[in-house]
Amino acid sequence: MITAKSPPPTLVARPAVLKELAQTLLGEPILAVDTESNSLYAYQEQVCLVQFSTSQADFLVDPLALDDLSPLAPVFSNPQIEKVFHAAEYDLICLKRDFGFEFANIFDTMVASRILGRQECGLGAILQAEFNVKLNKRHQRANWGERPLPDDLLAYAQLDTHYLIELRQRLWAELNERGLLPLALEDFRRLCHVLDRNHEHQIDGCWRITGAFDLPLRNMAVLSELCRYRDQVARRLNRPLFKVFADRTLLNLASSCPTNMEQLERVASLSRLQIERHGRALLEVIKRGLSAEPPSLPRRPRPDERFLVRLDELRAWRKKVAARMGVGSDVVLPREYVFALAERNPKSAEELAQVLQVVPWRLEHFGAEILEVLRRCE
Repeated sequence: MITAKSPPPTLVARPAVLKELAQTLLGEPILAVDTESNSLYAYQEQVCLVQFSTSQADFLVDPLALDDLSPLAPVFSNPQIEKVFHAAEYDLICLKRDFGFEFANIFDTMVASRILGRQECGLGAILQAEFNVKLNKRHQRANWGERPLPDDLLAYAQLDTHYLIELRQRLWAELNERGLLPLALEDFRRLCHVLDRNHEHQIDGCWRITGAFDLPLRNMAVLSELCRYRDQVARRLNRPLFKVFADRTLLNLASSCPTNMEQLERVASLSRLQIERHGRALLEVIKRGLSAEPPSLPRRPRPDERFLVRLDELRAWRKKVAARMGVGSDVVLPREYVFALAERNPKSAEELAQVLQVVPWRLEHFGAEILEVLRRCE
């Protein structure tokens, strides 16, 4: 437990110190890892801090002060070193995106907690319950890109990994005792191959705005131009899109298509400051959208009726099993496999094994039930 006598974390901001740290970590059988990014403060987020804890010490690596983090690559890819994260997926995506790291031997304390059926799986709640440690929630929205980082943020970052190794030991023992360790290890292996889903600022991202497809074609063209303008402003100011205009504001503008300042001032959710800064530009953008060619809409082929029946039945089965196990539905079977089963409709144990080859625990424990569900759909 961190006390007043606990040593502060070692801040790693020079290449020579990073190489020393990498050598130290390569000699450890288990590490705790976390990252902090600036997604609330930048157009394109980046990893601004990487935290490591061993059983003896805590380290904070500053990527903004280092040109090259490649000495850490062998640490992440080494299958002999277990890397303990909490809610690993986002961290892994960011580490792969920014530094090209590959991963092996992951333990995710949030995934383990969900498999054990715990209701509170956030790190703050778990640290409070297990170690009587309280995290300061106001730091969750901190700007990790600022330099120098204040002492309270450094202390908060240290807490994010300091207890993870001990937490992992407790969760491992409980998973093993309840016969759920193979299921957890199955999900940890899947995490090592998480896809690199970059936060892309696509111009056609307007189609992801809720309500976009309810607009008439002419208004859709306006929405597309508004999204293009927001993207340009956000890129120039290096701000997240939502800090320029909220999706709802763009939708309101595209719905009403104001043509003068008086009409613009009546648009819901558009602030006085936004009108002062962007009012004339918005009117020009809307004018351009009204005279533009109607957009080509992304095609959404209508699903086969039998596919939808299988999907509904599999979801209902998964919900019942989840209630029986006292876990979330996706613990029983992740969403992508529910859709794959509904689409491919395996009719034999061999065909089912092909669909579920990456999740063998689930195949063994639920395979017969899944085939029965699919047979009932015929």
